[in-house]
Amino acid sequence: MRIKFTSLSLLLLFLLACQTSVLATPTAVPPTSTLTETAVSTPTSSPTETPTPAPTLTPTPAPHASRVLILSIDGLRPDAIFAAPMPNLLNLMQTGAYTLSAQTVFPSVTLISHASMLTGACPSKHGVYWNDYQPLLGYAKGTDLFDLAHAAGLQTVMYVGKEKLRQLTEPASVDIFAYINDRDLVIANELIANFPQDFGVLFVHFPLVDGMGHEHGWMSWEQLSVASRADEALGNLLAELDARGLRDETLIIVTADHGGHDTTHGSRLPEDMTIPWVVSGPGVQPKALTTQVHTMDTAATAAFMLGLPIPPEWDGVPVYEAFGLPVERQSVPCE
Repeated sequence: MRIKFTSLSLLLLFLLACQTSVLATPTAVPPTSTLTETAVSTPTSSPTETPTPAPTLTPTPAPHASRVLILSIDGLRPDAIFAAPMPNLLNLMQTGAYTLSAQTVFPSVTLISHASMLTGACPSKHGVYWNDYQPLLGYAKGTDLFDLAHAAGLQTVMYVGKEKLRQLTEPASVDIFAYINDRDLVIANELIANFPQDFGVLFVHFPLVDGMGHEHGWMSWEQLSVASRADEALGNLLAELDARGLRDETLIIVTADHGGHDTTHGSRLPEDMTIPWVVSGPGVQPKALTTQVHTMDTAATAAFMLGLPIPPEWDGVPVYEAFGLPVERQSVPCE
Protein backbone atom coordinates (compact mmCIF):
# COMPACT_ATOMS: atom_id res chain seq x y z
CA MET A 1 0.00 0.00 0.00
CA ARG A 2 2.86 2.41 0.76
CA ILE A 3 4.36 1.82 -2.68
CA LYS A 4 1.06 2.34 -4.45
CA PHE A 5 0.44 5.43 -2.42
CA THR A 6 3.83 6.79 -3.33
CA SER A 7 3.28 6.15 -7.02
CA LEU A 8 -0.10 7.79 -6.87
CA SER A 9 1.41 10.75 -5.11
CA LEU A 10 4.04 11.09 -7.79
CA LEU A 11 1.37 10.91 -10.46
CA LEU A 12 -0.67 13.62 -8.74
CA LEU A 13 2.38 15.81 -8.38
CA PHE A 14 3.17 15.34 -12.08
CA LEU A 15 -0.39 16.24 -13.11
CA LEU A 16 -0.39 19.23 -10.79
CA ALA A 17 2.85 20.49 -12.29
CA CYS A 18 1.45 20.16 -15.80
CA GLN A 19 -1.66 22.08 -14.82
CA THR A 20 0.45 24.85 -13.33
CA SER A 21 2.43 25.25 -16.53
CA VAL A 22 -0.76 25.30 -18.62
CA LEU A 23 -2.29 27.98 -16.40
CA ALA A 24 0.85 30.08 -16.50
CA THR A 25 1.11 30.12 -20.29
CA PRO A 26 -2.04 32.17 -21.15
CA THR A 27 -0.97 35.12 -19.00
CA ALA A 28 2.22 35.52 -21.02
CA VAL A 29 0.99 34.69 -24.53
CA PRO A 30 -2.32 36.50 -25.15
CA PRO A 31 -0.95 40.07 -25.23
CA THR A 32 1.50 39.15 -27.99
CA SER A 33 -1.00 37.17 -30.00
CA THR A 34 -3.67 39.84 -29.62
CA LEU A 35 -1.41 42.60 -30.94
CA THR A 36 -0.38 40.43 -33.85
CA GLU A 37 -3.96 39.67 -34.77
CA THR A 38 -4.93 43.33 -34.59
CA ALA A 39 -2.08 44.42 -36.81
CA VAL A 40 -2.80 41.78 -39.42
CA SER A 41 -6.57 41.52 -39.49
CA THR A 42 -7.74 45.14 -39.12
CA PRO A 43 -6.86 46.41 -42.63
CA THR A 44 -8.37 43.39 -44.40
CA SER A 45 -11.49 43.04 -42.28
CA SER A 46 -12.28 46.79 -42.14
CA PRO A 47 -11.68 48.35 -45.56
CA THR A 48 -13.20 51.63 -44.41
CA GLU A 49 -10.22 52.16 -42.08
CA THR A 50 -7.71 52.07 -44.93
CA PRO A 51 -5.79 55.40 -44.94
CA THR A 52 -7.21 57.85 -47.47
CA PRO A 53 -4.68 59.43 -49.85
CA ALA A 54 -4.14 63.18 -49.42
CA PRO A 55 -6.04 65.38 -51.88
CA THR A 56 -4.07 66.07 -55.02
CA LEU A 57 -5.78 69.17 -56.37
CA THR A 58 -6.42 71.29 -53.29
CA PRO A 59 -4.28 70.48 -50.23
CA THR A 60 -6.43 71.51 -47.28
CA PRO A 61 -4.91 70.49 -43.96
CA ALA A 62 -6.36 71.91 -40.78
CA PRO A 63 -5.34 75.57 -40.53
CA HIS A 64 -2.07 75.95 -38.67
CA ALA A 65 -2.44 79.59 -37.64
CA SER A 66 -5.17 81.42 -35.77
CA ARG A 67 -3.77 84.85 -36.75
CA VAL A 68 -1.56 86.41 -39.42
CA LEU A 69 0.84 89.35 -39.25
CA ILE A 70 1.96 90.80 -42.60
CA LEU A 71 4.77 93.34 -42.48
CA SER A 72 5.63 95.28 -45.63
CA ILE A 73 8.92 97.17 -45.55
CA ASP A 74 8.37 99.68 -48.33
CA GLY A 75 11.15 99.68 -50.95
CA LEU A 76 13.25 96.91 -49.37
CA ARG A 77 15.54 95.20 -51.84
CA PRO A 78 16.65 91.67 -50.87
CA ASP A 79 20.35 92.57 -50.91
CA ALA A 80 19.76 95.26 -48.30
CA ILE A 81 18.91 92.58 -45.71
CA PHE A 82 22.55 91.48 -45.61
CA ALA A 83 24.11 94.87 -46.30
CA ALA A 84 22.30 96.75 -43.51
CA PRO A 85 22.36 94.17 -41.80
CA MET A 86 18.92 93.13 -40.52
CA PRO A 87 19.52 90.44 -37.85
CA ASN A 88 15.88 89.97 -36.81
CA LEU A 89 14.80 89.38 -40.39
CA LEU A 90 17.82 87.13 -40.99
CA ASN A 91 16.77 85.07 -37.97
CA LEU A 92 13.24 84.70 -39.38
CA MET A 93 14.82 83.47 -42.61
CA GLN A 94 16.82 80.86 -40.72
CA THR A 95 13.84 79.59 -38.76
CA GLY A 96 11.28 79.96 -41.55
CA ALA A 97 10.92 79.67 -45.30
CA TYR A 98 12.08 82.40 -47.63
CA THR A 99 12.97 83.51 -51.13
CA LEU A 100 15.03 86.50 -52.17
CA SER A 101 13.73 86.39 -55.72
CA ALA A 102 10.01 87.01 -55.24
CA GLN A 103 8.43 89.31 -57.82
CA THR A 104 6.12 92.28 -57.50
CA VAL A 105 3.78 93.64 -60.19
CA PHE A 106 4.30 96.26 -62.87
CA PRO A 107 4.29 99.16 -62.44
CA SER A 108 6.41 98.49 -59.37
CA VAL A 109 5.07 101.31 -57.21
CA THR A 110 3.67 101.41 -53.69
CA LEU A 111 -0.11 101.57 -53.98
CA ILE A 112 -0.49 99.30 -57.00
CA SER A 113 1.89 96.71 -55.58
CA HIS A 114 0.26 96.70 -52.15
CA ALA A 115 -3.14 96.32 -53.78
CA SER A 116 -1.96 93.14 -55.47
CA MET A 117 -0.30 91.96 -52.25
CA LEU A 118 -3.56 92.16 -50.27
CA THR A 119 -6.21 91.49 -52.92
CA GLY A 120 -4.38 88.47 -54.32
CA ALA A 121 -5.04 89.84 -57.81
CA CYS A 122 -3.21 91.46 -60.68
CA PRO A 123 -3.69 95.22 -61.30
CA SER A 124 -6.01 94.50 -64.23
CA LYS A 125 -8.47 93.00 -61.72
CA HIS A 126 -8.12 95.18 -58.63
CA GLY A 127 -8.25 98.33 -60.77
CA VAL A 128 -5.79 100.44 -58.76
CA TYR A 129 -3.79 102.36 -61.37
CA TRP A 130 -2.88 105.46 -59.35
CA ASN A 131 -0.13 105.89 -56.74
CA ASP A 132 -1.29 108.89 -54.72
CA TYR A 133 -3.99 109.31 -52.13
CA GLN A 134 -7.06 110.01 -54.24
CA PRO A 135 -10.15 109.12 -52.16
CA LEU A 136 -12.51 110.05 -54.97
CA LEU A 137 -11.22 107.06 -56.94
CA GLY A 138 -12.47 104.67 -54.29
CA TYR A 139 -10.89 101.39 -53.25
CA ALA A 140 -9.31 98.31 -54.77
CA LYS A 141 -11.90 96.16 -56.52
CA GLY A 142 -12.74 92.56 -55.76
CA THR A 143 -12.67 90.54 -52.56
CA ASP A 144 -9.48 91.15 -50.61
CA LEU A 145 -7.92 89.49 -47.57
CA PHE A 146 -9.57 91.93 -45.17
CA ASP A 147 -12.99 91.28 -46.68
CA LEU A 148 -12.54 87.53 -46.16
CA ALA A 149 -11.23 87.82 -42.61
CA HIS A 150 -13.83 90.35 -41.49
CA ALA A 151 -16.66 88.25 -42.92
CA ALA A 152 -15.31 85.29 -40.94
CA GLY A 153 -15.49 87.27 -37.70
CA LEU A 154 -11.76 87.91 -37.39
CA GLN A 155 -10.48 91.26 -36.17
CA THR A 156 -8.71 93.18 -38.94
CA VAL A 157 -6.09 95.83 -38.25
CA MET A 158 -3.93 98.13 -40.40
CA TYR A 159 -1.03 100.33 -39.17
CA VAL A 160 0.49 102.18 -42.11
CA GLY A 161 2.99 104.94 -42.77
CA LYS A 162 1.40 106.26 -45.98
CA GLU A 163 -2.16 107.58 -46.09
CA LYS A 164 -2.78 106.31 -49.61
CA LEU A 165 -2.83 102.72 -48.32
CA ARG A 166 -6.28 103.58 -46.95
CA GLN A 167 -7.55 102.81 -50.44
CA LEU A 168 -6.50 99.17 -50.35
CA THR A 169 -9.82 98.00 -48.89
CA GLU A 170 -13.19 99.44 -47.89
CA PRO A 171 -13.36 100.93 -44.37
CA ALA A 172 -16.10 98.48 -43.42
CA SER A 173 -13.63 95.60 -43.69
CA VAL A 174 -11.07 97.09 -41.28
CA ASP A 175 -11.80 97.23 -37.56
CA ILE A 176 -8.78 99.38 -36.69
CA PHE A 177 -6.97 101.67 -39.12
CA ALA A 178 -4.07 103.87 -38.09
CA TYR A 179 -2.08 106.16 -40.37
CA ILE A 180 1.08 107.34 -38.64
CA ASN A 181 3.25 109.71 -40.65
CA ASP A 182 6.47 108.96 -38.81
CA ARG A 183 9.45 106.66 -38.51
CA ASP A 184 9.17 102.88 -38.56
CA LEU A 185 10.10 102.60 -34.87
CA VAL A 186 7.37 105.09 -33.96
CA ILE A 187 4.77 103.11 -35.94
CA ALA A 188 5.80 99.91 -34.17
CA ASN A 189 5.75 101.55 -30.76
CA GLU A 190 2.29 103.02 -31.36
CA LEU A 191 1.03 99.59 -32.36
CA ILE A 192 2.57 98.00 -29.27
CA ALA A 193 1.08 100.68 -27.01
CA ASN A 194 -2.39 99.94 -28.42
CA PHE A 195 -1.86 96.30 -29.23
CA PRO A 196 -4.93 94.48 -30.62
CA GLN A 197 -4.73 91.30 -28.57
CA ASP A 198 -7.41 89.49 -30.59
CA PHE A 199 -6.32 90.38 -34.12
CA GLY A 200 -6.93 87.90 -36.90
CA VAL A 201 -5.19 89.81 -39.69
CA LEU A 202 -2.70 92.55 -38.84
CA PHE A 203 -1.05 94.48 -41.67
CA VAL A 204 1.87 96.73 -40.80
CA HIS A 205 3.63 99.07 -43.23
CA PHE A 206 7.05 100.67 -42.66
CA PRO A 207 7.65 103.57 -45.12
CA LEU A 208 11.11 104.92 -44.34
CA VAL A 209 13.34 102.61 -46.43
CA ASP A 210 11.49 103.82 -49.51
CA GLY A 211 11.69 107.45 -48.41
CA MET A 212 15.45 107.33 -47.87
CA GLY A 213 15.90 105.55 -51.18
CA HIS A 214 14.20 108.42 -52.99
CA GLU A 215 16.25 110.97 -51.09
CA HIS A 216 19.69 109.34 -51.01
CA GLY A 217 19.49 106.41 -53.41
CA TRP A 218 18.88 102.69 -53.11
CA MET A 219 21.60 100.84 -51.18
CA SER A 220 23.06 104.15 -49.97
CA TRP A 221 24.47 104.33 -46.47
CA GLU A 222 21.47 106.43 -45.40
CA GLN A 223 18.98 103.90 -46.71
CA LEU A 224 20.77 100.94 -45.16
CA SER A 225 20.80 102.80 -41.86
CA VAL A 226 17.01 103.10 -41.79
CA ALA A 227 16.73 99.47 -42.92
CA SER A 228 18.51 98.62 -39.67
CA ARG A 229 15.94 100.72 -37.80
CA ALA A 230 13.11 98.90 -39.59
CA ASP A 231 14.66 95.63 -38.45
CA GLU A 232 14.78 96.94 -34.88
CA ALA A 233 11.09 97.79 -35.14
CA LEU A 234 10.42 94.27 -36.41
CA GLY A 235 12.27 92.91 -33.39
CA ASN A 236 10.05 94.96 -31.09
CA LEU A 237 6.91 93.54 -32.71
CA LEU A 238 8.22 89.98 -32.37
CA ALA A 239 9.08 90.59 -28.72
CA GLU A 240 5.54 91.84 -28.10
CA LEU A 241 4.09 88.70 -29.66
CA ASP A 242 6.35 86.62 -27.41
CA ALA A 243 5.40 88.60 -24.30
CA ARG A 244 1.71 88.10 -25.00
CA GLY A 245 2.09 84.38 -25.76
CA LEU A 246 0.88 84.84 -29.35
CA ARG A 247 4.01 83.97 -31.32
CA ASP A 248 3.34 80.23 -31.61
CA GLU A 249 -0.08 80.77 -33.17
CA THR A 250 0.86 83.64 -35.48
CA LEU A 251 1.91 83.25 -39.08
CA ILE A 252 4.36 86.05 -39.88
CA ILE A 253 5.02 87.21 -43.44
CA VAL A 254 7.67 89.88 -44.06
CA THR A 255 7.94 91.22 -47.58
CA ALA A 256 8.11 94.45 -49.63
CA ASP A 257 6.09 96.18 -52.31
CA HIS A 258 9.02 96.90 -54.63
CA GLY A 259 12.77 97.50 -54.74
CA GLY A 260 14.49 100.40 -56.45
CA HIS A 261 17.53 101.72 -58.29
CA ASP A 262 19.31 105.07 -58.18
CA THR A 263 16.67 107.25 -56.51
CA THR A 264 13.58 105.80 -58.15
CA HIS A 265 11.55 102.67 -58.96
CA GLY A 266 8.53 101.65 -61.02
CA SER A 267 10.23 99.98 -63.98
CA ARG A 268 10.60 96.34 -64.97
CA LEU A 269 14.26 96.33 -63.96
CA PRO A 270 15.15 93.41 -61.66
CA GLU A 271 16.24 95.92 -59.01
CA ASP A 272 12.69 97.32 -58.97
CA MET A 273 10.72 94.09 -59.42
CA THR A 274 12.57 91.74 -57.05
CA ILE A 275 11.44 91.63 -53.42
CA PRO A 276 12.08 89.46 -50.36
CA TRP A 277 9.39 87.10 -49.11
CA VAL A 278 9.83 85.50 -45.68
CA VAL A 279 7.30 83.39 -43.80
CA SER A 280 7.69 82.07 -40.28
CA GLY A 281 5.44 80.50 -37.71
CA PRO A 282 3.31 77.41 -37.11
CA GLY A 283 3.45 74.78 -39.84
CA VAL A 284 6.35 76.42 -41.68
CA GLN A 285 9.30 74.23 -42.64
CA PRO A 286 12.64 76.06 -42.57
CA LYS A 287 14.01 76.17 -46.10
CA ALA A 288 15.03 78.32 -49.02
CA LEU A 289 12.03 78.15 -51.33
CA THR A 290 12.35 76.95 -54.90
CA THR A 291 8.80 78.07 -55.71
CA GLN A 292 8.59 81.27 -57.72
CA VAL A 293 6.65 83.57 -55.42
CA HIS A 294 4.68 86.60 -56.59
CA THR A 295 3.32 89.33 -54.35
CA MET A 296 -0.27 88.13 -54.97
CA ASP A 297 0.67 84.91 -53.15
CA THR A 298 0.85 86.80 -49.85
CA ALA A 299 -2.93 87.17 -49.56
CA ALA A 300 -3.50 83.60 -50.76
CA THR A 301 -1.04 82.14 -48.25
CA ALA A 302 -2.56 84.12 -45.38
CA ALA A 303 -6.10 83.08 -46.31
CA PHE A 304 -5.06 79.45 -46.71
CA MET A 305 -3.45 79.28 -43.28
CA LEU A 306 -6.45 80.94 -41.63
CA GLY A 307 -8.81 78.45 -43.26
CA LEU A 308 -10.54 81.15 -45.29
CA PRO A 309 -11.98 80.43 -48.75
CA ILE A 310 -9.75 81.66 -51.55
CA PRO A 311 -11.78 83.45 -54.25
CA PRO A 312 -11.47 81.68 -57.60
CA GLU A 313 -10.66 84.97 -59.34
CA TRP A 314 -7.49 85.48 -57.31
CA ASP A 315 -4.23 85.21 -59.23
CA GLY A 316 -2.26 84.43 -56.10
CA VAL A 317 -1.65 80.86 -54.94
CA PRO A 318 -0.71 79.68 -51.43
CA VAL A 319 3.01 78.97 -51.17
CA TYR A 320 2.43 75.30 -50.36
CA GLU A 321 6.14 74.47 -50.40
CA ALA A 322 6.65 76.54 -47.24
CA PHE A 323 4.47 74.04 -45.34
CA GLY A 324 5.89 70.87 -46.87
CA LEU A 325 2.85 70.34 -49.08
CA PRO A 326 2.84 69.29 -52.74
CA VAL A 327 3.15 72.22 -55.11
CA GLU A 328 0.20 71.55 -57.40
CA ARG A 329 0.46 74.89 -59.17
CA GLN A 330 2.16 78.24 -58.89
CA SER A 331 1.09 81.77 -59.65
CA VAL A 332 2.20 83.39 -62.88
CA PRO A 333 3.38 86.95 -63.55
CA CYS A 334 0.72 89.53 -64.24
CA GLU A 335 0.53 90.71 -67.83
